[in-house]
Amino acid sequence: MTRYLERFTEAVDMIAGLLLGLCTILIVVSTIGRYIFSWAIPDSFDLSRYLIGACMMWGFASIGYRGGHIAVDLLYEPLGPKGRRVLDFIAWSTLLAFTAMLAYMMFFRLTSAYNSNETTFDLRIPVWPLIGLIWLGCASAVVTTAVVPFLRREAEEPNPLEGHGV
Repeated sequence: MTRYLERFTEAVDMIAGLLLGLCTILIVVSTIGRYIFSWAIPDSFDLSRYLIGACMMWGFASIGYRGGHIAVDLLYEPLGPKGRRVLDFIAWSTLLAFTAMLAYMMFFRLTSAYNSNETTFDLRIPVWPLIGLIWLGCASAVVTTAVVPFLRREAEEPNPLEGHGV
């Protein structure tokens, strides 16, 4: 199971990195064009804001797996192992509930954009594929956030064969 999740997370990281690179290139080229050549890339604002949203959601999926979010050590460190597990459970449950609700609401935003034929301002590009990319990042975050606590519990359980020469 862990091997498949590692592959999934590597794909999530790759997608997040590609989106971030694409967004950076779009913003830099648009800025250079606007200030040096007095010519803006059509729809660069709309495209860049959707790409930034997609970057955030795919990065959120990566953080959900790696557990690299902010922790308050002042509260966490004084607790014993059992208290830490309880606090971890509360934190991961809250994060999972938030992530699931966000994915749920993004799905309705996606269907709304699709049904209304919403487009960008200049070139009239349909925005639902970009919102779909954001929603896929949210859905990936739900998967990674839901699975990680179980993997951590398996890693914390002592191996009964360990230390017995087996």
